Formats: sequence, structure tokens, C-alpha cells
Amino acid sequence: MRVARFGSLEDGAVVAVLPLGSHGVLGFETTSGTLEPFSVDLAQILAANVEVALDRAEREARLQSQNERLEQFASIVSHDLRNPMSTARGYLEAYRDSGDPAHADEVEHALDRMERLTGEMLELARHGRIVDSVEPVDLAAVVDRAWRNVPIDDAVLKHDLEGVTYGDSERVQALENLFRNAGEHGLERTAGGGRIRVERIPRGFAVEDDGPGIPDSRKDEVFDLGYTGSVDGTGYGLYIVEQIVTGHDWSIRVADGEDGGARFEITGLEFDL
Repeated sequence: MRVARFGSLEDGAVVAVLPLGSHGVLGFETTSGTLEPFSVDLAQILAANVEVALDRAEREARLQSQNERLEQFASIVSHDLRNPMSTARGYLEAYRDSGDPAHADEVEHALDRMERLTGEMLELARHGRIVDSVEPVDLAAVVDRAWRNVPIDDAVLKHDLEGVTYGDSERVQALENLFRNAGEHGLERTAGGGRIRVERIPRGFAVEDDGPGIPDSRKDEVFDLGYTGSVDGTGYGLYIVEQIVTGHDWSIRVADGEDGGARFEITGLEFDL
């Protein structure tokens, strides 16, 4: 809670402090040396109304956020899921007519995309909100656990992370999207698998790959909902990452890696070594 103080109390001044629930307190000062019962009653009425108004503002903000999320899901269902569904249906009909196995492969590809979209929609529903509580998190263990969930053959992860930070362990785990993005783009340029490095930086850590990198003209767009630099991308992975990062009151930026790849720097963390 932030406390604002304006000047100093005069001799003989009396201060009344009234609670505002979870919002803090409301203070009054009088220089007359006493607070009349009528003034106290008025102050209590004012404090009660202020608390109600703040509660209502919080509810309206949560409702607005929920409505925006529902609109996102409506957009995903009506457009992003419908497209691969139509593709699968078209190739299925072509396969029935021709029996060409290539058409069956395209059906499988469309279904895989639908499965990934559905998974990321669920992840967005679970993690795309402000973090309510934090706990000690072993960042190195989180990185290792997230990497085991990234199904990228031949990609190599290296990190030298140590220390405990504070966050929501479930949602920090969702940062595997960042590793998946780095690994997939690293594979685009490096024969035999990409290399991903995670390292400590002042008040945070960085994830860097050896892929083709991100053009300067696109660095401001990579976290936009629906943005993807790959034909197989969903456009939700990095958006979810940013939601998690900002939900922890951290910051994330895109830079160029030492080998020309992409580098994502997450800062604002507090570490206990």
C-alpha cells in the first residue's frame, strides 16, 4: 500500500483514520483539537461510500477483462479454428475421391494445428490474467521442467541459472512457449537442431536462439495476438508469454542474439540466492 503524506501535523491537530477494506485507509485531520461526533459520522459515511465505489470499479475492471477475453475466444473459434477445419474437410473429400496419401497427410497437418490452437486457447484461459499470489520459484528447475515439455528433436538447451525468484509457479511454467518458439526458429537455420541459451542478466534472465532472428521492423509486433512468423504458428504463444510476464509486473523486450538469432530479455525479477 502506498501512503501519501502532505506536510506535517500542526500542534494540537487530531487525525482520524478510517479503513477502506482492501483498498487502504482514508485519513482526516482537524486543527481544532477535537472531532465532533457529527464529523466522525460524516467521515464514516464518506469512507463507506468510497469503499463501495472502489469495489465497484474493481468489479467493472474484472468484467471488462472477462468480456475482452470472451471476444478473443469468439474470434479464435470463428476464424482461427474454422480455417484448419475447412482445410481438413477439403482434403478429406479430395482423399475420398483420389485415394492420394498426400491428401491424408494434409488432413493430419490441419488436425495437428487445431489441436495446438485448442491447447493454446486453454493455456490463455488459465494464464492470461493478473497474478494474484506469488511463491518462491527455483528458476533453474522451472527452465528444466519447461524444456522437457518442448517436443523439439535435436534442439539443445544450455543455461547457468541459479537462485530463487518469486512468481506463480504454474504460470511461470507456461514460459515453455518462449523455449518452443526459440527452438522452432533455431531449427529453421541450423542443420541438426538449434541451440538455445538461457542466462542471468541484471534483475532477470534472457532466452536466446541461433535462428534467423527477428527483423527490427517486426520487433514491436511479435507479442501481438495473432502474430506469427511461421506458416505453422498459431499467433498465441508469444502473446501468452507477454501476458504472463506483465501479470508478474515484469518486463520483456526483444533484442538481437550474438549469433544473429532472437533474444528475449525478461527483467524486473527479485532473486534470493
